[in-house]
Amino acid sequence: MRLVIQRVSEASVSIGGSLHSAIGRGLMILVGVAEGDTDADAEWLAAKTAAMRIFPDDKGVMNLSVIDIGGEALAVSQFTLTASTKKGNRPSYIHAAGHNLAIPIYELYCERLAALLGRDVKRGVFGADMQVSLINDGPVTIIIDSRLRE
Repeated sequence: MRLVIQRVSEASVSIGGSLHSAIGRGLMILVGVAEGDTDADAEWLAAKTAAMRIFPDDKGVMNLSVIDIGGEALAVSQFTLTASTKKGNRPSYIHAAGHNLAIPIYELYCERLAALLGRDVKRGVFGADMQVSLINDGPVTIIIDSRLRE
């Protein structure tokens, strides 16, 4: 699994011109699930996301987590995070998990993160054509791949 985590002052997802989900201060998370990913990957990444200290403390040092600030989270599935760009100019998505694997792992990630945050995680719609808007605060953007945790 691969995540792109952005510290935001606000973020939203619209589908077909209508607002679907929105958050204030917190994390905008793009979630890519690849073949071979497991529940353990989702659980590890949820814990890592919740505990990541990327919000400023009273001295301006990135020392607080989204839990510490009482922030929100918006998680959007994004199969393009699994792209292989080794050959040619057209990315290949052959490593992206199919719906039967990707949906349950994405849902598990969101559920575990919600439990850790003590609040619902807002979501996009799996497989939908979504328009994502955000104000990246900092900017702060972190990429985490569960296959690189060892």
